[in-house]
Amino acid sequence: MKLGLISSLMGSLLVAQTAFADMTVIEDVLGRQVEVDLPAQRVILGFYAEDYMAIGSEQAFDHVVGISRDTWESWRPASWSLYTNYRPSLKDIPDVGEVESQTFSIEKVLSLKPSVVLLADWQYKGLGMDADTLEEEGIPVVVVDYNAQTLERHLKSTNIIGQLTGQQERAKTIANEYEAVIASTQQKISKSGLPKPKTYIEFGNKGPSEYSFTYGKNMWGAMSSAMGGDNIAAPFIEWWGPMNPEQVIASQPDVVFIAGTESGVKGDSMPMGQGIDRSMSVERLKGFTQRDGWSAFPAVQNNRVYGIYQGASRTILDASMALYMAKAQYPSLFKDTDPEQAYLDFYKKYLPVVPTGTFAVQVTE
Repeated sequence: MKLGLISSLMGSLLVAQTAFADMTVIEDVLGRQVEVDLPAQRVILGFYAEDYMAIGSEQAFDHVVGISRDTWESWRPASWSLYTNYRPSLKDIPDVGEVESQTFSIEKVLSLKPSVVLLADWQYKGLGMDADTLEEEGIPVVVVDYNAQTLERHLKSTNIIGQLTGQQERAKTIANEYEAVIASTQQKISKSGLPKPKTYIEFGNKGPSEYSFTYGKNMWGAMSSAMGGDNIAAPFIEWWGPMNPEQVIASQPDVVFIAGTESGVKGDSMPMGQGIDRSMSVERLKGFTQRDGWSAFPAVQNNRVYGIYQGASRTILDASMALYMAKAQYPSLFKDTDPEQAYLDFYKKYLPVVPTGTFAVQVTE
């Protein structure tokens, strides 16, 4: 009798646990229907660490059991230092490797027994059949995407992270604020009837002596186009890659953006970001204007050459950078705005740290 009673009680307990599990179907940015137990208790985070913290709150990281560490520590070391100085326990989160360098370990992921793996679109596609392996092992994989720099994917990704972290209202607020900035900026440009300026964007990691890659219809390229720019790379570069220098010169851009990171302090690369001195950014930016053939650019002659922080793109924080591009492309329309301050204000409102440094700069500063 006692054994039967115990079995009955255990069966009832299992039913109760199942009833309390909040299994929810999430539609990710690829339109995939993914069943996840929410709020997620054991998360592996492939990318977008700041977005996850801003949207889910700092407490969301209490449930992060693995990260692709290189996408934070190696790609944005100053940001990593800023956050780990504030929250040292971030260093204790296991590293699962990085997709682009082919060090991402499926075995490590499985060993951490995650309840969900959150990947960027480019990571999911890069993993290919390895992503299928995770799902075959019963681990849901949810895909988000800020790299595309489309309003639709930014908003959807934000709401997905809100669902995963149980912060739907916070996510909705952030998404609505982002949409309002983009929509009002686009509306002002559209109403002005001003001609589109020709723009050129380059990642300045190789310095003035060698052209690095530019952007077609994603990241900075998509942002420039969304803010009314005529991106000269769009007919030649689909996503990102180098553009023929002769074609750049022939296009005679009206506005030039050079993106940089903290690692740009080495050599003559473009330095931008956390801890970067403004005068250094300006001097390096001037170096790009001295390339062969650039002195004839309308952009150079009119001092419309700008430095932008690479880390402030492909994120829900980039409404301020979109506004900065709009201001650079249509200065008469946005002379009273301060996009760089708006970038810092987002940190003050939604994140536990606030960076200092140079995140947007003009060659004349």
